[in-house]
Amino acid sequence: MMAAATPRLRPLLLRSLTIQRFRGPLWSCGAAPGLGPAVRGVASAGEQPLPLPSPPPSPSPPPPALPEAPEFSGKIPNLEDLGLGGATPVGMIQNLLEWLHLELGLPCWGAIAAGTVGARLLLLPLVLRGQREAARLSRHLPQLQRLSQRLAEARRGADANQVAVAYSELVSYQRRHDVNPLRGFLVPLVQTPLFVSFFLALQGMAAAPVPWFLQGGLGWFPNLAAPDPLYILPVLVTASTWLVLELGAETGVAAPGAGPVRQILRFLPLVFLPFIIHFPSAVFTYWLTSNGFSLLQTGLLRVPALRAMVGVAPPLATPPATPTGPAPKAKAGILQQLRKEWREAQATHEAEQRRWRLKNHLDLAAKGPLRQTFAKNPLPTPSTAPAPTSESPKRPWKNTLG
Repeated sequence: MMAAATPRLRPLLLRSLTIQRFRGPLWSCGAAPGLGPAVRGVASAGEQPLPLPSPPPSPSPPPPALPEAPEFSGKIPNLEDLGLGGATPVGMIQNLLEWLHLELGLPCWGAIAAGTVGARLLLLPLVLRGQREAARLSRHLPQLQRLSQRLAEARRGADANQVAVAYSELVSYQRRHDVNPLRGFLVPLVQTPLFVSFFLALQGMAAAPVPWFLQGGLGWFPNLAAPDPLYILPVLVTASTWLVLELGAETGVAAPGAGPVRQILRFLPLVFLPFIIHFPSAVFTYWLTSNGFSLLQTGLLRVPALRAMVGVAPPLATPPATPTGPAPKAKAGILQQLRKEWREAQATHEAEQRRWRLKNHLDLAAKGPLRQTFAKNPLPTPSTAPAPTSESPKRPWKNTLG
C-alpha cells in the first residue's frame, strides 16, 4: 500500500520543491521532521539551494560630540583673551612684551631681552647717582668706620655722655662731607620691585600659556613656558649672579661692619639654585639678560674716561692715616666674625636696657611691685611680733578724749 502511494506523492514533492526555490530553504520554514531527510536528498541530487539572506545591519550609535574649541575670530588669542595684561605693573610689562613681539616682529626671547634692556636703561640715571654716592663714600669710609666703632663702644658702657658725644661726632662728620651710607640702598630698593614685576609677568604668561611662548625659545630651550631640559640656564644665572655680587662689592656702597654680610651674600646663589631650577625658561632669559647688563655696566664704569664723562669719581681710598690704636689683627673667618658681631650686638642691647631702666626707674617703682632698697627688713617677723590681745578696753573713750 505504501509502494502504491509513493508514485502519487512524488509529483507533489517536486511541485513543493519548485515553489520552495523561490521562497528559501525548506528547513528555514519549519518543515516537518519526517520530510527532512527526503528533502535533503532531493536538494543534494538536484540544484544547490539558494544562500541564506544576510540579516540587516544594526544601526551603530552616533559618536559622542567633542567639546568645541574656543573661537578667537580666526586669530591668535591675545593677552586679554587669556586674562592677562592690565594697568598694573605686571600687566604693563606683559603688554610691552606682546607689543615688542607682535608689532615689531621680534622673536619671543628677543622681546624679553629687549624689554629687560629698556627697563635697565630707564634706571641708568639712578644707578649712576648711586655710583657717585659710592665713590664719595669710599673716600670717607675709614673715618666713618672709626667713628662708628667709637659709638658702639660708648653704647656698651654706662656713661650716657660718651654716647651723646660719639653720636654727635658721627653725625657732624656725615653732614660736613655730605655722605650717608643709607643712600646706597636706593638702587636696590628700586630694582627689587622691577625684578619682582618681571618675574610675576613672565610666570603668568608661561602658566597660561601664551601661544607664542611655546615656540619662542632659542637653541636647546625652544619652549619658553617649560623649564630648561638641560639645566644650563639655571647654572648660567647662578654663576652670573655670584659674579655681579662679587664685582658690585668693589664699587658699591659698603656700610661699616658689613664684612660678614658680604660673605653670606656670596653663598646665596648656591643656596637658591635648587629652588629656581624648575622655573620657566622665560624667567631665566630675563634674569640672564639683566645680569649681563649689570656686568657690562660694571666693566664700563671701570674705564677712567667713562667714569669722568658720567661724573663718577674713581673709587680711591683716602691717604693712609697714622694708626692710633693697636695693630690690626689677621682677618678672621666668617664664623668668628659672626660670633664677634653677635657678642657686640648683645652687649649693646644690654647697655641700652640698663640705660632705659636708669632713666625710667621711678616709673618702674610706681607701677611694679615694691623693691627692697635696704639691707635689713625693718618690719618685725611673725615670730617676734607681739600676739594681738582679744580683750577690749574697759574705757575706749579714753583713747579718743585723752
